[in-house]
Amino acid sequence: MVGVLEPQGGVGFLSPDSTAIVPTQAMVAALVKVLVVEDEVRLADAIARGLRREGIAVDTAGDGDLALEKASMTPYDVIVLDRDLPKVHGDEVCQSLRDDGNPCRILMLTASGTIEDRVSGLNLGADDYLPKPFAFLELMARVRALGRRHAVPPSLVLERAGVRLDAARHDVIRDGSPIVLTPKELAVLEALLGADGAVVSPEALLDQVWDEHVDPFTNVVRVTVMTLRKKLGAPPLIETVIGAGYRVA
Repeated sequence: MVGVLEPQGGVGFLSPDSTAIVPTQAMVAALVKVLVVEDEVRLADAIARGLRREGIAVDTAGDGDLALEKASMTPYDVIVLDRDLPKVHGDEVCQSLRDDGNPCRILMLTASGTIEDRVSGLNLGADDYLPKPFAFLELMARVRALGRRHAVPPSLVLERAGVRLDAARHDVIRDGSPIVLTPKELAVLEALLGADGAVVSPEALLDQVWDEHVDPFTNVVRVTVMTLRKKLGAPPLIETVIGAGYRVA
């Protein structure tokens, strides 16, 4: 199945002017969790790497069976679904997700870009359709758009202890001063503020902010909380509850 071009540096995506591009941190996406379902390993890895560079948590599945299994266990915001899959065809995966009431947004990929195929995919319950080969910039834009549709209402603003987080704009202000955070720091802060004073365990943060490839024994949560505390400044905002997790007092 055709999906990517091969630039000098390895697998890459086709840009609108047929030049390979590399996504940058300037194109920060909405904080969503994505499942990439693609049986071409190199293409799946390329898509996943690009999305992760944008701060998105990404899992992958190489066939329809595994995709349905993962979707039943994890509440993905967006599923990037190749249509021509082994074991269970992409059409059947899409139909099954909709029959089960899964609210995720589905971006269907296919090597065929005819109007008939696009209409057929959308009629199955897909939210968007992208023919191969495609530009990563376009894929990223479509994932962001679908993620915004699935996310909490854009008017949501979290405020606590002098900190104001605008989830739609990804803005953080403390006592009137803006604070620049990385996507992961922002996601951790959003989880803690959203808990409304309750304790959030490191395991819950790993599941919500990172993807399945993170080592469950890693100290990435502790390190992210540490850097987040420094950026938020004094007085300390995030409290460590020994043996339980973290909370914003």
